[in-house]
Amino acid sequence: MKKILAFTLLICSLWTNAQELAILQYKGGGDWYGNPTALPNLIEYCNSEIHTKISKKPVNVTPDSPAIFTYPYLFITGHGNIYFSDFEAENLRNYMLSGGFIHVDDNYGIDTYIRRELKKIFPNKNLQELPVNHPIFNSAFKFPKGLPKIHEHDGKRPQAFGIIVDNRLLFLYTYETDLSDGWEDATVHNDPPEIREKALKMGANIIKYVFEN
Repeated sequence: MKKILAFTLLICSLWTNAQELAILQYKGGGDWYGNPTALPNLIEYCNSEIHTKISKKPVNVTPDSPAIFTYPYLFITGHGNIYFSDFEAENLRNYMLSGGFIHVDDNYGIDTYIRRELKKIFPNKNLQELPVNHPIFNSAFKFPKGLPKIHEHDGKRPQAFGIIVDNRLLFLYTYETDLSDGWEDATVHNDPPEIREKALKMGANIIKYVFEN
């Protein structure tokens, strides 16, 4: 019954808030509010370059709220601890299985925590690395080598991991890339224009995938 209700809410949302994106306000002490200019800048880029019509200002939602079902894309970032209650984990699972999409961008520091909490959401699923021929790397913009590296911290290669159910990617974890740092205002990190452009193009591919799948 819960899944049917969730699906109904999501279908209704396609007529109302499908052009709005949301940031997940999680518990645990981590900085869910990190990179405040990132998603607004990505939205502006998508509206300009791939002709979406997304509301300029993303909203904040909590993982226990039924409101999550009204947004096609939930964004998570931060440097610290993330915690989901059993109810929140179930709500997030129902959201994704009903057509929603969650993107976690590791801002260097949440890896241990998000992997732990993901097991609450999908106890029988494991993250799998996305191959370079996955559609998310080959839609609006081409990334023949996969996920771009935006900031260098510890010499590890960037990786995109996902959870796939019924051939649909519904959970994306971008790791060792600092992708959303590249979406931030140019003055925040002083990245070269070509680096910011890579980050924004990869972000646009993600949004395009979300809207088309």
